[in-house]
Amino acid sequence: MTATSHQETQLITRMIQGIKVAMLTTIRPDGSLHSRPMAAQDAEFDGVLWFFTSLDSPKVVEVEQEQQVNVTYADSVENRYVTVSGRATVVLDRNKIEELWSPTLNGWFPLGLEDPQIALLRVEADSWNYWDCQTAKMVPRETHKPTPPADLVREPEKLRTADMHDTWVVQDVGSKKTRD
Repeated sequence: MTATSHQETQLITRMIQGIKVAMLTTIRPDGSLHSRPMAAQDAEFDGVLWFFTSLDSPKVVEVEQEQQVNVTYADSVENRYVTVSGRATVVLDRNKIEELWSPTLNGWFPLGLEDPQIALLRVEADSWNYWDCQTAKMVPRETHKPTPPADLVREPEKLRTADMHDTWVVQDVGSKKTRD
């Protein structure tokens, strides 16, 4: 991992830290979107997000047919928002399940680690955006991240977004606040 990518993942870790619920969006077999809340894990973001799921959940079928997913974190009190797009896979690795297990998961899995349906959903990030509304920043991160023009980098009060075709959109969001 490069220093830049390590700094980016550390920032995303801080942005999602303390947010207990994320919204996971999958694609149904008919092509429609399906969103549901998921208990967020307190693991450091290293380009991968982890969620517990049951093998009999519809989301397992959905990610087996279409791996592309989106995960959204929102904290309206702190005005911080993160969205991660990536590819999901179902993981049955017992060691990883035990590593990430928390007693709070007993509500979903009353048999605890002995539940035969317990599995992990691994989301490998392709791109992410975060909005830090206290500083009026929106920052994209793409796997093949296009480099913004130099004049965009020097304008922290601008909202930025990029797509995979190096098209940059800039909008003045009008805030000059800073985050400590």
